[in-house]
Amino acid sequence: MKGLTKEQLVARALEEGFVKVGVCRPDAVPEAAGRLRAFLADGRHGQMGWMAEREAWRGNPSALWPEARSVIMLAEAYTPEDDPMAGLAQRDRGVVSVYAQGKDYHDLVKRRLKRLGRWLIDQGGGEIKVFVDTAPVMEKPLAQAAGLGWQGKHTNLLGRDLGNWVFLGAIFTTLELEPDAPEASHCGTCTACLDICPTRAFPAPYQLDARRCISYLTIEHSGPVDHDLRALIGNRIYGCDDCLAVCPWNKFAAAAREVGYQPRLGLPELSDLAQLDDAGFRARFAGSPIKRIGRDRLVRNVLYAVGNSGISKLRPVAEALIGDPDEAVSDAAVWAVGRLSQLPDAEVG
Repeated sequence: MKGLTKEQLVARALEEGFVKVGVCRPDAVPEAAGRLRAFLADGRHGQMGWMAEREAWRGNPSALWPEARSVIMLAEAYTPEDDPMAGLAQRDRGVVSVYAQGKDYHDLVKRRLKRLGRWLIDQGGGEIKVFVDTAPVMEKPLAQAAGLGWQGKHTNLLGRDLGNWVFLGAIFTTLELEPDAPEASHCGTCTACLDICPTRAFPAPYQLDARRCISYLTIEHSGPVDHDLRALIGNRIYGCDDCLAVCPWNKFAAAAREVGYQPRLGLPELSDLAQLDDAGFRARFAGSPIKRIGRDRLVRNVLYAVGNSGISKLRPVAEALIGDPDEAVSDAAVWAVGRLSQLPDAEVG
């Protein structure tokens, strides 16, 4: 390994902008396969068929790349400076998850991973593969095995010196690196993340039913959302941060270093977003993670927010989209008009 030390690796990773780094073996999460199998068997993945299609790789990191001998897990902070739940009270505006307020993290983290990977090869030799949420890699269990933090009761990774506002990246390498000690859970008796979930998406601590999760419903789910969940979405139009925002460990959260994560979307007006056509959508969200869901899904979400707003002056916004070529958008428009039509005549918004 050409004299490369673990200390050098950690120092270089921090120089690149990561806030924490740890190492584990590819076979360090033997329990992951069984948990994934149970999750899929219960249908909790919803429409995310890709999870089942690549179950063998996702459940066993060693199968993804048999030549790998070490997995370097890295955390990058995107901790918000303001309360991400404050916008929920502004019913004429849409709330976008903190992670999607800036530039697409996939691009930023992967660029950093590749730079670190090239340095690793130069210093230690071997081969590498880098992953940022784009391959069948169970980053959170691996990150816990590498000592970065633990999967909280909300199933997201958090750490005593990280909080839970972190992106994860992985470098698989053929180099033999000294593994770190895994982290244990420090959630204790706290259930803040479970209690605040609007849709009760957590059947039990450390378990998630994606089919009820607002992040899943607004991002991954195509077509109409079940009627009994629409009102619970509120004005969240892309993702949900409630369970992350209330975690007490965030008082120790690492500060975001990447300027690209600075918020640039703010709280967009629902009336403006509802009028977007495909070209307007692509222009407005170029370089944003939001672009991946497309105009139709976003406008569908906006119409649910319109219906939940209790603001009668937004009714024409929804009426204009009845008969939209996208059936889910048209359905959402009809639902929103129905909701706003129930307001007292004196309601002026």
